[in-house]
Amino acid sequence: MKTAFLAAATAFTLVALFGIFVIPMLAALKFGQTVRIDGPKRHLKKTGTPTMGGIMIIPAIILSTMFFYKGTYYTSMVLLSTTGFALIGFADDYIKVVKKRSLGLRASQKLLFQVILSIILAFFALTVYPGTTKVFFPFIKGGIDLGLLYIPFTVFIILGTVNSVNLTDGLDGLVSGIVVVVGFAYTLISFFLGKDDLALFSAAVSGACLGFLLYNRYPARVFMGDTGSLGLGGAISALTVLNGTHFYLAFIGLVFMLETLSVILQVVFFRTTGKRIFRMSPLHHHFELGGWSEVKVVTVFWIFAAVSALIGIALFYLTVVY
Repeated sequence: MKTAFLAAATAFTLVALFGIFVIPMLAALKFGQTVRIDGPKRHLKKTGTPTMGGIMIIPAIILSTMFFYKGTYYTSMVLLSTTGFALIGFADDYIKVVKKRSLGLRASQKLLFQVILSIILAFFALTVYPGTTKVFFPFIKGGIDLGLLYIPFTVFIILGTVNSVNLTDGLDGLVSGIVVVVGFAYTLISFFLGKDDLALFSAAVSGACLGFLLYNRYPARVFMGDTGSLGLGGAISALTVLNGTHFYLAFIGLVFMLETLSVILQVVFFRTTGKRIFRMSPLHHHFELGGWSEVKVVTVFWIFAAVSALIGIALFYLTVVY
């Protein structure tokens, strides 16, 4: 527990220090955010705010983890997953921000790279660690065996998680704060399972995001960009898969799931009926257009994320540990 706290504190400190130098550099290079013109009008004032802040978060997580961890192979995989997805995000950010191509990587390119990383992580989990097709399931003490469905289901969970985190990154401090909560949840779960290095890594994730909130809270001085959101999605995916908690993610990452579901429902309903369910998707924009301030939306979503994560932790403890 002490080492995990030190890793979190180190990641927090590194991001806080990085921000002093990185944010002015991003501003000087004019690596600014492009805001959707069809989004809430008050977001237009954010145009030009430095983005690609993920280059502060991801290195801090990696460095603090590597400094304290014991060199276990599963920790190497969470670092690979985090770095791999962050690099996809970085390429996307670079094309959009530096090359001034608004669409970034083509959807097919982005999906291909994500699928490759997801398959690598899924096969590692199946053949190396934890090396089983059994996963934990709420209220079932021994979990359930996915059998032949393990690989496709795990790939689906990874892709869904990574892109859900990316979709949720739309308000100042929203994803940063939620990932602090999710990282804390996985720190406890990893400790429950005796996986100290995974607990250390997840603590570093929370610490780095807490440090990023120093600059990303409203009004944000920097955005994490796809570099940060995809990298953090990769971190959460790896923690989920290597802990065998695929189904518990429905509680721990419930906000991410609801954000994605809102987009799917909006698209399907509009194509079917020509009408919209939400004022705008993802879900956080629905509440904004309903009159909530950005700070209120973020605060409510943080609280909701904390409550749902606590429920997930409690269910896991009562089902698996107790």
